[in-house]
Amino acid sequence: MNRFNRRRRAGKWAMLLGEVSKAYKGDVQMKDISSIRVHQHAANGQKKAARIFSMGRSRGGLTTKIYALVDAVGRPIRQKLTEGQADDGRSAADMFDTLGAGQVLLADRVYDSGALRESLVEQGAWGNIRLMPNRVRKPEFCPNLYKERNFVERFFNKLKHFRSVAPRYDKRDDNFLASVQLASLRIWLRSYESVT
Repeated sequence: MNRFNRRRRAGKWAMLLGEVSKAYKGDVQMKDISSIRVHQHAANGQKKAARIFSMGRSRGGLTTKIYALVDAVGRPIRQKLTEGQADDGRSAADMFDTLGAGQVLLADRVYDSGALRESLVEQGAWGNIRLMPNRVRKPEFCPNLYKERNFVERFFNKLKHFRSVAPRYDKRDDNFLASVQLASLRIWLRSYESVT
């Protein structure tokens, strides 16, 4: 455990995930969120400090949200944690700087905002974001391309197979994020394993 903490403090897990995700040269990235229940042993800290630890109250108790940006085959590029009750659209606004010219973002309707679409256009990217039902001015949307977004759901399914991630056992959010990053590195490595 001490070795894990030393590497987390040195930023090794985040650096490794960043270096591995640079290998992706595709043109599609996908964004989604998953809520993780906080285990009762991790939730016994001070109530005022819960924001520091990215734990928030919801109907099911304390939860943490994992925001993930993945490539076209479901390998993680970037991750972030917030409290369980945080607004999904606003909390993820700082995660889209990895999108470049000619790339496409596939995202759910929670990200359907004019500000996000404008920032993507400034970066040279296009957002194939599911439209809110009450939207008056409807931007272009391709439902066939949107079907490929299931790879981000598959990523969360793989991520929740790791015992250190599925229920959140870590009290500190930096330790939990490092566990998520380490599990993500293993998902990247598995994608390169030979099946023969």
